[in-house]
Amino acid sequence: MAFLSKLKSGLSKTRQGVLNKLQNAVALHRKIDDDLLEEIEEILITSDIGVDTSLAVIENLRRRVSRDHLSDPAKLKSLIRDELKMLLDGGQNPDSADFFSFSQKPYIIMVVGVNGTGKTTTIGKLASLFTRGGKKVMVAAADTFRAAASEQLEIWAQRSGSQIVQQQSGADPAAVAYDALDAAAARGTDVVIIDTAGRLHTKVNLMAELEKVNRVLANKIEGAPHETLLVLDATVGQNAKRQVEEFSKAVDLTGIVLTKLDGTAKGGVVIGIAGEFNIPVRFIGIGEQVDDLEPFNAGAFVDAIFA
Repeated sequence: MAFLSKLKSGLSKTRQGVLNKLQNAVALHRKIDDDLLEEIEEILITSDIGVDTSLAVIENLRRRVSRDHLSDPAKLKSLIRDELKMLLDGGQNPDSADFFSFSQKPYIIMVVGVNGTGKTTTIGKLASLFTRGGKKVMVAAADTFRAAASEQLEIWAQRSGSQIVQQQSGADPAAVAYDALDAAAARGTDVVIIDTAGRLHTKVNLMAELEKVNRVLANKIEGAPHETLLVLDATVGQNAKRQVEEFSKAVDLTGIVLTKLDGTAKGGVVIGIAGEFNIPVRFIGIGEQVDDLEPFNAGAFVDAIFA
């Protein structure tokens, strides 16, 4: 219940941007017609759900309205809610418990994303989730481009009760990752979470660096990294999709973490990403505290928008 309350509060700006507009549109129409559906389509698009996903939702609504002979605009709210839930949960988002159930030890998680998305903070929160679950966690400061990143990760390691492997600023990120795996094997670590650089303005160098880290992990431990999470800032809206495209070219993304949902009206981007990419949303960030990273639940997310 505490999480649902927090989620509703965190999505309040998104809810105002979507639900209020939908209710106003419905109130101005006496029946479901093309004009109303076009208005709803525009609302979805301007709510950062995206053009392609919005068109797909509207097309499904047209079919349901025709099939069930619906004419009352008041019924559209529940129909849209159902469509968004199916879109988010249509095999794209596995049970969050699966993420924490693994037999490989150490379990390697590489975290990527643009600087400023909350990547290092997310690693700290993720480490805390694992340590609270009884796992022995190590974080690797492979974002050696920024000295502040290593310092920030060290603070989060202390908060979460995790060990940390780090080198001097400017060190080879792949070497840091390699050392972390050696240390994890020696210390009986359950989970290794690897931070990486995120300077997208030097895209070619960054992507080559990520590919190198990925190769080193795979050569060191079979199947590693077992998870590669992309951290996205919800406040950038549609630009988040471009970041998915760019990082997908360098690494095999297995999940997305969407941060800063509590400070934006652009939470609809979650739906757009789920509709356009075959990558599950794994976690959402709805605050600054260590326990403000939550496993993503499609039903709870949509219900919070329509609450």
